[in-house]
Amino acid sequence: MRTENIEYTCRDLRLVGELSLDESRPGPRPAVLVCHGGGGLNENVRRQARRLAELGYVTFALDYYGGGRELRADETDRFAELSADMALVRSLGRAGLEVLLAQEAAAPGQVAAIGYCFGGALALELARDGADLRAVVGFHSILTTPRPADAANITGRVLVCLGTDDPYVPPEQREAFEAEMHAAGVAWEMHLYGGVGHSFTDPSHDGLRPGIRYDRRADERSWKAMIDLFEEVLPASR
Repeated sequence: MRTENIEYTCRDLRLVGELSLDESRPGPRPAVLVCHGGGGLNENVRRQARRLAELGYVTFALDYYGGGRELRADETDRFAELSADMALVRSLGRAGLEVLLAQEAAAPGQVAAIGYCFGGALALELARDGADLRAVVGFHSILTTPRPADAANITGRVLVCLGTDDPYVPPEQREAFEAEMHAAGVAWEMHLYGGVGHSFTDPSHDGLRPGIRYDRRADERSWKAMIDLFEEVLPASR
């Protein structure tokens, strides 16, 4: 397994993401862009990207804050600033996608994007921006967008996996997303896990704030739902 930090830029911001691939597998293979949550590029997201690489995908865990690291406790304003500028969010997604597609191992036209929390919002914005993605998957993903009509640009399948007790993605946000997807004619799915809170895929965030809880069963089931989708739309070589 090869993992490599790659430095790149977006609007003069120095970014550092992590490339992962199994070099024992020959030739190009499907590619997955992995987008971290609001706390920064942490070890849990890197681990998920490596898991996908072990299954035969080439992955790039992008960085949308800079420096390729987790945020410090005194940097919470960074998230607020970014979430208010969706044009920048889309640019950051495009920059990460360019790094991934520049890899010889990445098969053209065989690309997906996944994201956690705000990273899910970034992956969805990338799809709304018309990126050529066969699948987009959001885990406890923020679903709101200032430009819902842009969902008409989505070309691939969409899967979002959410907890019913997530205070950051309340029922009205889910309902608005459903209306958005229906209006655009997107092929989409929403998996809901009863009694599950926010950030259910990351044990290191358990109890970090009210409403944030790791849930092993939801973590495992959402991962399986993603893999099942990938097997349909961009199966990795075995």
